[in-house]
Amino acid sequence: MAKMIWLVPLFPLIGFLITGLGRNKLGKTNGWIASLAILASFVVSLLIFFEVKGNPTTQIVPIADFIHVATMKIPFAFQVDALSSIFLLVITGIGFLIHIYSISYMSHDEGFGKFFAYLNLFIFSMLLLVLGSNYLILFIGWEGVGLCSYLLIGFWYKNIDYTNAAKKAFIMNRIGDLGFLVGIFLVFSKYGTLEFAELQTLMAAAPFDATYTTAIALCFFVGATGKSAQIPLFTWLPDAMAGPTPVSALIHAATMVTAGIYMITRSHFIFSTVPHAQQVILIIGLATALLAATIATQQNDIKKVLAYSTVSQLGFMFMALGVGAYTAAIFHVITHAFFKALLFLGSGSVIHACDGEQDIRNMGGLSKHMKITYATFFIGCIAIAGIPPLSGFFSKDEIMLHIFMHPAYGKLFWSLGMLAAFMTAYYMFRLLFVTFWGEFRGTQHQKEHLHESPSLMTTPLIVLAILSIVGGFIGVPHVLGGSHQLNHLLESVIGVSAHEGAELSASNEMMMMGIAVLVAIGGILLAYAGFKKYNASKNSTGIAKFFENKWYIDEAYDATIVKPLYKKSFFYEKYIEKMGIDGLVNGIGKLIQDGSNRLRILQSGLVGFYLFLMVLGIALLFIIQLWFNKN
Repeated sequence: MAKMIWLVPLFPLIGFLITGLGRNKLGKTNGWIASLAILASFVVSLLIFFEVKGNPTTQIVPIADFIHVATMKIPFAFQVDALSSIFLLVITGIGFLIHIYSISYMSHDEGFGKFFAYLNLFIFSMLLLVLGSNYLILFIGWEGVGLCSYLLIGFWYKNIDYTNAAKKAFIMNRIGDLGFLVGIFLVFSKYGTLEFAELQTLMAAAPFDATYTTAIALCFFVGATGKSAQIPLFTWLPDAMAGPTPVSALIHAATMVTAGIYMITRSHFIFSTVPHAQQVILIIGLATALLAATIATQQNDIKKVLAYSTVSQLGFMFMALGVGAYTAAIFHVITHAFFKALLFLGSGSVIHACDGEQDIRNMGGLSKHMKITYATFFIGCIAIAGIPPLSGFFSKDEIMLHIFMHPAYGKLFWSLGMLAAFMTAYYMFRLLFVTFWGEFRGTQHQKEHLHESPSLMTTPLIVLAILSIVGGFIGVPHVLGGSHQLNHLLESVIGVSAHEGAELSASNEMMMMGIAVLVAIGGILLAYAGFKKYNASKNSTGIAKFFENKWYIDEAYDATIVKPLYKKSFFYEKYIEKMGIDGLVNGIGKLIQDGSNRLRILQSGLVGFYLFLMVLGIALLFIIQLWFNKN
């Protein structure tokens, strides 16, 4: 079945072509065609996953000769192993549910067909990213999802703020992509190949160059910070909420933002050899998790809370990568895909019911009108808070365990990570209480039209809620009687994660789990105390105001980077380009044109004038001849 891997990206590509070309003729059929294309990919991915599970060996499936020039040979090939097969299921499975949801959510949008064409193209690019057997194919998919992100964030392009958000995402991703591209050049210049399997063998056999390998790792990490929204390239993701809510669920919760996690995990044979680079990843991940969590505690836009939550959870994943716990990072990618897609789609259901309203201060009391949305959203909040036995508990607990056992300042990093976990529980239940509890605070018109979303929207919510409940059981630790199936599956790709639990006794591990649960419950109780009776008229002050304004980071970027660059670009445009380069080029052209205009006067067409010039020329020749003879 693995030989048929090319079918997985082919179906979304065909869906993109059909819905793109027939967007104005097929009407609502576009949504079903696009959804069936993703369903077909999911079915094939499922068959491949069970084959890999039965025989977890890496298979390289060549598709075509891509680049073959002299000694440079880069094939267009797919790599089928445990890591890629897991990502295939997440991308196509979550993608299919979001497609189904979008059929109803986008039903009245004039760009219905175009929207589904973009979604299919995005899924195709993401599949290419995770299937490529070398960095070049990965990079093609990497750029593809960046392009689709730009198209989908700015989908409602008539709103200038939305187009600015799309441009911001595109530019900040390009900054990270440059770092990734430099890293790819460094790899090829030293090893002469970009194939993952060949590189792993070559790097293990070649003399180790710590400086060179660290440079490669840091360049790759720069690329990951852009795509996976880490400090300093994280501000694009909250602004990306300008896109339709299904876009937020697909791109900014389940797939695109995890591309950096996948790339680093796929490059584990590079990062595991350079502890200094891993330390950087750990620190940046922790700082991002804390920073985004503080901002999320004070946001009032329902999607912005979830956006900063995503940034914070990605920080947890990078913390896991920073201590070499690759399995734990992938585990959290999977569980996060379930509950964060659920929360984003739940927020879309709320926005749909509230006639486009996104400010939670103008909501409240929705649990009475939207029982399915409330129940599933509540499950998502419990999962992300880390309450057992839901999925978020198992994955987050495993990350924190690995961090605690890290030899360099592990206990300090663990303490700060638990602070971020506490804030996670607090801001998610703040969001739940303010949105669904109390009395409705919106307009009378909105109140009259409050209703549960149609079944095409609620069915994906129910499925995702079930996955958020049971998803964690693929990684139940040994101390709780489990066998951690995910870890056994990924051993064939990345080996055994660092600190696999041998250094901590069962009693201590249980104690740490208990502390994690108490921390989460503490965050929930604090949110309950503060928002069970919400006062929407109360304004933020002090540190809360600072967090509400996102640490003024966007303003700092504008003042120190954006505005100086604009001023410099205006100077270059006016004085260097227009007055300098254009002035020189246009001046030469004008000189030739003016000279030719004057010379053209001589060509009058009058025979008498031509005879006069001829006589004048002969006379000048005589004068010149006499002058030279005289001298």
